[in-house]
Amino acid sequence: MKNTLFTAISAPFKPSVPVLLLKNTIKWGLWAAFAAVVLVLLCNWWIEHSTRDNVYFDLKKVPSNDVGLVLGTSKYVAKGKENLFFKYRMEASARLFKEGKVRYLILSGNKEGETYDEPRAMQKALVKLGVPTEATLLDTAGYRTYDSVVRCKEIYHQNHVTVISQNFHNARALYLCQHEGLQAVGFAAQDVPEGYSFKTVFREYLARPKAILDVYVLQTE
Repeated sequence: MKNTLFTAISAPFKPSVPVLLLKNTIKWGLWAAFAAVVLVLLCNWWIEHSTRDNVYFDLKKVPSNDVGLVLGTSKYVAKGKENLFFKYRMEASARLFKEGKVRYLILSGNKEGETYDEPRAMQKALVKLGVPTEATLLDTAGYRTYDSVVRCKEIYHQNHVTVISQNFHNARALYLCQHEGLQAVGFAAQDVPEGYSFKTVFREYLARPKAILDVYVLQTE
């Protein structure tokens, strides 16, 4: 009896098949998550590295182009507050126009019916800042940055353009311009205060790998 009990206690524990499967699933899941994070970081680094020489912060140093491509965003955020991304982007666009760095502005953004029209809102804001209506063109099919860039090339037949947005956004837009054959520079609008919109910055980190997929894999129309 004692020998039998001793043998049972000292025998090595062998986990059941379901337990082994669970452990392996967790292990490979962690490795997959780690690989995904590394891939996202590499994509972000590559896009920033390959476009950094074409982003300008000084108005006097940015090259002149006939056309500026203003990337759209909502005028308001939660509770009807003015979106600082929008405000600073419009101010940067007006400054470029008034300094003669661009002659025309393509306002490219999303239009979802009569109640949500990013290009129209941009035009109204720019007119208030002294930009004449006839110097603007409304592109209401710029549903995302990729659309705005492709349409600038294929629909509006532009080969040289100044992209206008915040610095973090310009990098992705310029990367797409490079691969669409657009000779583009970016002018960085004033950035928002740190912590103003974590959601926007986080979304941009994920949008950059998607941009590489659009260029090399999906070849989205």
